[in-house]
Amino acid sequence: MNVLVTGGCGFIGSNLVKYLRKNRPAWKLVNLDKLTYAGNLENLKELEGDANHVFVRGDIGNRELVDHLIRTHKIDAIAHLAAESHVDRSILGPEAFITTNVLGTNVLLEAARHAKISRFLMVSTDEVYGSLGPTGLFTETTPLDPSSPYSSSKASSDLISLAYAHTFGLDVVVTRCSNNYGPYQFPEKLIPLMVANALNDKPLPVYGDGTNVRDWLHVEDHCAALTLALEKGKKGEVYNIGGNSERQNIQLVKAILAAVGKPESLIKYVTDRPGHDKRYAIDASKIKRELGWAPSFVFEQALQQTVEWYVKNRPWWERIVSGAYKNYFDTQYASRLGS
Repeated sequence: MNVLVTGGCGFIGSNLVKYLRKNRPAWKLVNLDKLTYAGNLENLKELEGDANHVFVRGDIGNRELVDHLIRTHKIDAIAHLAAESHVDRSILGPEAFITTNVLGTNVLLEAARHAKISRFLMVSTDEVYGSLGPTGLFTETTPLDPSSPYSSSKASSDLISLAYAHTFGLDVVVTRCSNNYGPYQFPEKLIPLMVANALNDKPLPVYGDGTNVRDWLHVEDHCAALTLALEKGKKGEVYNIGGNSERQNIQLVKAILAAVGKPESLIKYVTDRPGHDKRYAIDASKIKRELGWAPSFVFEQALQQTVEWYVKNRPWWERIVSGAYKNYFDTQYASRLGS
């Protein structure tokens, strides 16, 4: 099978590309990535010279390029992961999220429709559901209630994709995952940011009282689920993917500090994020029942392994936080500390 992977140099995308090369070696992957701030070719350094991985730098919003790649590489399926994905950035500048996540997705859908692509996998997020109270789980039938420009743009992408399935008969599958963690995550996200700050003896900024709850999913478990969705998912269906590992943010931060041997006195509570969802929790019973997927990573062990990866690969993230994006990190860091 020939698969166009969009955003294949990002965190989840690069892990998916490597997972597929290992577990589906006969597949040819065409990796389309614009290499914006979170895209990093270094994530795929081990695939240099791999004839079944073709990297193309480009924008998913470029219809001519997308058509060319589908035609030239005889693409059978599209795994769409390219997205602006950080809530804080969407609050600072929503327009980029609408441009990439909504308009870019529509370009891909139109190209897929005209090329009669056999499978379009729309990779989304549980954030489209909004916020849960202290009990309950998101199911695939939970009404969408996005709270941020980011989650609103992803909800729009989901609905447009499902509309193409209903209206045009395009073979679309949508997946919605909980918070991912693992290697190669851009260090603006919670786990790598906290590891980096702790190692540098900087305060660890925690929004509000730290009791917001997230369900944590190891990125490799997510990649296994995406592979099954590509191969076996039912047309027009949505599949939730969760790690069954709910933790309060403050519990996670304290666990990271313990893992790197730093004191909890580094924790700094800061003004809460606007519209901050209180709790996410996924019911993944549908994908387990229909596609046979289940998470394999145990959170406590996998978190320790993830922290160790960032400790051992310090040069990877230090180049990011001290290089071209230093001003952004300094600004964000100062704002989180209320200065």
